Amino acid sequence: MSATAVDVVVIGGGAAGLMCAIEAGKRGRRVVVVEHSAQVGRKILISGGGRCNFTNLYTRPEHFLSANPHFAKSALARYGPQDFLELILKHGIAYHEKTLGQLFCDRSARDITAMLEAECAAAGVRIETELTVRHVQRDSRFAVETATGLLEADSLVIATGGLSVPKTGATSLGYDLARQFGLSVIACRPALVPFTFAPRQQHDFEDLAGISLEVAACAGRATFREKMLFTHRGLSGPAILQVSSYWEPGAEIAIDLLPGADLASALRERRTEVRTAVATLLPQRLAARWLQLHSTPKPAAAPWSDREIQALSGSLHAWRFQPAGTEGYAKAEVTAGGVDTAELSSQTLEAKKVPGLFFVGEVVDVTGQLGGFNFQWAWASGFAAGQVV
Repeated sequence: MSATAVDVVVIGGGAAGLMCAIEAGKRGRRVVVVEHSAQVGRKILISGGGRCNFTNLYTRPEHFLSANPHFAKSALARYGPQDFLELILKHGIAYHEKTLGQLFCDRSARDITAMLEAECAAAGVRIETELTVRHVQRDSRFAVETATGLLEADSLVIATGGLSVPKTGATSLGYDLARQFGLSVIACRPALVPFTFAPRQQHDFEDLAGISLEVAACAGRATFREKMLFTHRGLSGPAILQVSSYWEPGAEIAIDLLPGADLASALRERRTEVRTAVATLLPQRLAARWLQLHSTPKPAAAPWSDREIQALSGSLHAWRFQPAGTEGYAKAEVTAGGVDTAELSSQTLEAKKVPGLFFVGEVVDVTGQLGGFNFQWAWASGFAAGQVV
């Protein structure tokens, strides 16, 4: 089989892989990006409702989940949101801040992929799409076997992403290659993902699909105050997606349906109008269902006792919800877990055991919260590796 010699092979044409390729190309490295899909950046194109939440102005290490919470600090410090914004402005891409520092394209996520492709072209990076990796081995150099031939390189960058959103072509290749080279992988799981109802919950709540309200959702030590959405199959919305990354199967999450309100005091002042009062605080259909499930029928004008008010208030401020599970990788925005950070240099993302082998982006055990943080990790980790490959 014919072999083509280059300096760097990047497997994966997503956010992290393209950023790494651009930076390596700028340094004069001969770079080939191998992407098995028909186009690069497929996950970029569907993110943010097609407008790509490409970073978050307030990115900090505490916005990331990892077995080693300190690992991401180095890369994030060296390539921050303002650095990516400079690239955005260079290409004249219009953007806006939505909420909480989240930046989106005004027009389309295609502006981001076009920008990255243009930067690759300017840096002399070769992009090969619809090319599947058949085998990888390392002797004196890395050899990557594809359908069209063999690529040989001094540096190999694994930027294959996680298992989330299989329709974009997600596979386990990155984790398989890590194990092939003797690196450990932290167990993967869907993250930023909706929860599903158990059968009883399904019966109680499925007809409330479409109702949205601000809540405070808590799993373990993590609490998020954002919107929650009832669906036909479970719970979704930003608060739920956020807390899902911290949830352990079989555990409960605590949901405050009226965060910041002193419900008990308000209801004590309206003992004979409790049902009406609750209906003014919650969406009406949810209020009616909650009262049906958490109170005893009584005459309309009958006063509620302190005990009854406290019980109802407690149920609304601390709903102990036990998910049946999640919607899985098909609906997960990212994959938690991945290549163990203990195996990698936090400065360069290079494997400690295998010189010249790098892992960047989602394939690494660094998972951002909702709101552009995962893209910022992709840019930052890709940049870090791109400086040294």
